[in-house]
Amino acid sequence: MIARIFSAVNIGYDGGLVEVECDKNNGLTRFTIVGLADKSVKESTERVRGAIANSSLQFPKGHVTINLAPANLPKEGTHFDLPIAVGLLVLSGNIPAHSVENTLFAGELSLDGRLKPIRGVLSIVETAKKNGLKTVIVPEKNAVQAALVKNITVIGVETLLDTVLHLVGEKTIESTPSPNLTNAASKPSSPSIDDIKGQATAKRALIIAAAGHHNILFTGPPGAGKTMLAKALRNLLPAPTYSELFEITKIHSLSGQTEEIVSERPFRSPHHTASFVALVGGGSKAQPGEVSLAHNGVLFLDEIPEYPRQSLEALRQPLEDREIHVSRAAGRVTYPANFMLIATKNPCPCGFYGDETRECECSQIQILAYQKRVSGPLLDRIDMIVEVSRVPQDELLKAASEQNSQESQIKSQIEQARQRQVERNNGKTNSLLDNKSIIAKANLTPTAKTLLATASEKLKLSARSYFKIIKVARTIADLNKSDQVTENEISEALQYRSS
Repeated sequence: MIARIFSAVNIGYDGGLVEVECDKNNGLTRFTIVGLADKSVKESTERVRGAIANSSLQFPKGHVTINLAPANLPKEGTHFDLPIAVGLLVLSGNIPAHSVENTLFAGELSLDGRLKPIRGVLSIVETAKKNGLKTVIVPEKNAVQAALVKNITVIGVETLLDTVLHLVGEKTIESTPSPNLTNAASKPSSPSIDDIKGQATAKRALIIAAAGHHNILFTGPPGAGKTMLAKALRNLLPAPTYSELFEITKIHSLSGQTEEIVSERPFRSPHHTASFVALVGGGSKAQPGEVSLAHNGVLFLDEIPEYPRQSLEALRQPLEDREIHVSRAAGRVTYPANFMLIATKNPCPCGFYGDETRECECSQIQILAYQKRVSGPLLDRIDMIVEVSRVPQDELLKAASEQNSQESQIKSQIEQARQRQVERNNGKTNSLLDNKSIIAKANLTPTAKTLLATASEKLKLSARSYFKIIKVARTIADLNKSDQVTENEISEALQYRSS
């Protein structure tokens, strides 16, 4: 007799269907797993044996062989415990074979039969849906997250015994409904844009970047407020859409960071000592890195010249393609990486080059070497470069006494600008449009075209910079509720590029 149970394996951002074949033959009691299984899968033999025994269920007698098909696909993860246990219980007669049809199983078993949460459950449920399966049975702690996948029945179970009772009809476990996300509001974080005193130009640039999903670099002396500006961005970004929230939750689930639904846009701030693999992804099992964990959110690099050159250059491809390819000996996987890059930079090692209040102590060679740590091709991929000056103390004291709150008004303005872009660009922000599309959608006036051509020639702009100026200008026009891009929007966009 052979029992066939469906499960899945995570392959990068996607998943692959796995058929767990269980066979029993006469002979000495043995338990063998084949099918290119790693150590975590092979160790399931003891977990499954203990869970079945401690659930007062019958383990099949004889030589049991478990084949994970297709055999050429590497299998890793403890979520194969549940499908293996269910297959063995079908062999022993505890579960009828017809009750496991059109159902996918995934879950890690403890020795007492309880089910523990697993990582990558959304990818597993998506795989079940793509292959026409009607039901998935997963640990209860993963059920709400799994229910984000629509049009498939999700059953969350606490123990192996509950699973058996549900399959034989002695206990009914209700399916988990799709979560209601309409009331999911992001919690305001600190600092707020209202806490930033002065810096009118930098705050205006930050609003434009948030509205159009543009990459931005703040450069200036220490204490000017660069980091504070970057962190204030968290409160300005619009709430993620359902599809964006799904992608954010899926990538965080694959990395094993949460079993819950991630309702906020990520704001990842890796330290400059983070390794190359931690930033871009990889390792022996090709896990997602910070650029993928920042998908549909923000990647913040504080003092960008301090990061290793190799790590910074690796950002060039995801900044263009909005995805990252991780190649290893075991294969090649692709993760999404549609992040908004926000970075800060001092003008020199001591930080005071060009500062009006303090003299720079660096030599010209040191200054040039420091500035060259960020390559020209990487800077060319940053939409806006903004110089931030120190705010005088008398202005700080004057601004501190003012209690005007404008954050809610600014956020509403950003959301309206985003809505205009989404409606015009078929769901995309201006920064995500290709060159052909932005020319068609920008609607530049004749005077705006003339100004852009003149500036492009005088500033010797690259083709990439040329189109990025148009994208930023289009976002400024959206903030101004204008259907056309005039010379005023082009002039302001050039202001953020001339550095």
